[in-house]
Amino acid sequence: MKIAIGNDHAAVEMKQQIVEYLESKGHEVINFGTDTNERVEYPVYGEKVGRAVVSGEADCGIAICGTGVGISLAANKVKGVRAVVCSEPYSAKLSKQHNNTNVLAFGARVIGIELAKMIVDEWLNAEFEGGRHAERVNMIKEIEERQ
Repeated sequence: MKIAIGNDHAAVEMKQQIVEYLESKGHEVINFGTDTNERVEYPVYGEKVGRAVVSGEADCGIAICGTGVGISLAANKVKGVRAVVCSEPYSAKLSKQHNNTNVLAFGARVIGIELAKMIVDEWLNAEFEGGRHAERVNMIKEIEERQ
């Protein structure tokens, strides 16, 4: 799987560890984040991840900032992105099964690396269930189209 990853200065170390983890599992990772602790603006990286996913350059995306909130808000502004912030694995799994999320976000200042790996695994291994959930995802898409 090809995964876009982006981060701000608060998440450099966690991003590097997640990239290594994903590559060790055979995934190709496209790095859209910063690799320096110098202050940067997280919306830039959330948008880059979102655009890579929507364009098909990547199959899905991971966005990391201090809390995961700001970078996910930026990613969600890209038409077609359904980003979710998760601090535990269950929500990550259900976000894919029920909402067909295509960008996962979390906070480097909120969770540790081992929990981040569990969240990533649950999200990547989950599959969209379709059915009644597809109807709801389509409703979300309709809201987006009306903007």
